[in-house]
Amino acid sequence: MITAGAVLFDLDGTLIDSTPAVVRSWTQWAIEYQVPRERFVGFHLHGRPATEIVAHLLADAALTSDQLDKAVRRIVEIESSDTDGVVTFPGVAPLLEALPSDRWAIVTSATRAIAEVRTKAAGITPPALITSDDVRRGKPDPEPFLIGAHRLTVPPGDCLVVEDAPIGLMAARAAGMRTLAVLTTHTEAELSPWADVVVRSLTDVRVEPAAEGVTLHITSA
Repeated sequence: MITAGAVLFDLDGTLIDSTPAVVRSWTQWAIEYQVPRERFVGFHLHGRPATEIVAHLLADAALTSDQLDKAVRRIVEIESSDTDGVVTFPGVAPLLEALPSDRWAIVTSATRAIAEVRTKAAGITPPALITSDDVRRGKPDPEPFLIGAHRLTVPPGDCLVVEDAPIGLMAARAAGMRTLAVLTTHTEAELSPWADVVVRSLTDVRVEPAAEGVTLHITSA
């Protein structure tokens, strides 16, 4: 059982399964920019902002900053237009419905354009949405989660972060928040060093309002 003043959720890989759309989008982008498949080996797309991914994949291309910016804008354009197959993971809908609207937010490394089309496609209406457009430093920096706590007027130490990626869990820990990891995109071995609790899916989590926040009951961990 975990009691928290607020819950901050990552989006892709945590609340929604956008993997097919992500793979299609980055495959199209890679073809356009002639990025070989080998550049993707061992590099997780989940949890990272597009600027970081593009910089990694085009590191050997000696592009100017303007050219890199154009490459980032292109992947945002592609991803924003592809929501086919974007759905919530099992357990997400009842979990979000049980949360008071002033007690949760989404904190994502995606741009606002991408986050808005994906939440809409998945049928999620977040009371607060913090994206890469709202921060100067993305995950694993704590800034995104600190902004989320501020939006909900809840002290960082009273927040619980739900994530699927090590980089997001690191950011939450750096913000002084507790962490719950879900096994959707990474292994338990990858997540457990940064997670207070690891669950197979959000079907293992039940929430109910508490006096000063919410209580999460973990049915299998």
